[in-house]
Amino acid sequence: MSRIVVLASGGVDSSVALLLLAEEGRHSLEACYLKIWLSDEMAFLGRCPWEEDLAHVRAVCERLGVPLRVLPLQREYFATVVEYTIAELRAGRTPSPDVVCNRAIKFGAVIDRLGDEFELVASGHHARVGQRGGLARLLRGADPVKDQSYFLCQLSQRQLARCVFPIGGMTKAEVRAAARRAGLANQDRPDSQGICFLGRVPYDDFVEFSLGTREGDILEHGTGRVLGRHRGYWFHTIGQRRGLGLAGGPWYVVAKDPERNLVTVVHAGRLAEHRRTRFRIAAPVWIAAPPARTRLEVRIRHGERLLPCTAEVAADGSVEVTLDDGDAGIAAGQFAALYDGEECLGGGPVAAEV
Repeated sequence: MSRIVVLASGGVDSSVALLLLAEEGRHSLEACYLKIWLSDEMAFLGRCPWEEDLAHVRAVCERLGVPLRVLPLQREYFATVVEYTIAELRAGRTPSPDVVCNRAIKFGAVIDRLGDEFELVASGHHARVGQRGGLARLLRGADPVKDQSYFLCQLSQRQLARCVFPIGGMTKAEVRAAARRAGLANQDRPDSQGICFLGRVPYDDFVEFSLGTREGDILEHGTGRVLGRHRGYWFHTIGQRRGLGLAGGPWYVVAKDPERNLVTVVHAGRLAEHRRTRFRIAAPVWIAAPPARTRLEVRIRHGERLLPCTAEVAADGSVEVTLDDGDAGIAAGQFAALYDGEECLGGGPVAAEV
């Protein structure tokens, strides 16, 4: 009998993950709700739905007869995910807080805290774990739209070897159907959106709370013409189209200058000129082993299609990636995950010199 702790968020995915393990009837299960919200720090910005989340977790656990514990991790979360996010924004890069959260908190701090009590950690991620050559392999989820392997691309072999993803072989529709059959109260609850520590706090409000505002110019690429003003370069990211407030668009952000607080844009008609075909992954984490071949696929944003590429590991350990087709939204700091077929090999942040 395996001792498994199930990370329960109150959403339908983690609830069905818990349901499936409970129905197997051959595990010693305990659900764990991670207390990571920043209610005290940002209470005035909006309502954090943690009480609602926890109520859903309690209801599911009571329905399934599974014990529940609440694990406080605010301090660890702030020191890793929140401070990392703020530092990346200040540096003009694009952070990926969910990737860091999975590595440092959900499968990092949790294993560090509870590792002696449980053999495995389960979650509601849409991903799968396989085995080959005596090593755990991260595989894409069965639902191509909901696949979350990108967010798990920085897990170590030690972490992945202890992971269980019970719904990884299911589509979202199948997950909803399983929740309805079991009569789970959150069967129709909408999927959470945005960064988990913000709750219902708007992202721009969090950025302003953390970094303030600093007005600067929005310039047209090539001409240097001032098209408008922005509230701070940290509110914008490469490839952004919405929220610029410019007439005659659509306009896209193609560059930022943190030192001069400038944001540079280009009209959609000239966006193709800014498609990049080459970038470098500065410090990749390989889940099982470095790639055995150079022809791979890469994902540079969650939800985006896999892009065919050539990836070559350099002498310093970084990876030079060459896309078959260019992309105009490659931003320094965002994570790039490399795939060999169904397997996510690992990934790392895009270097500044993209």
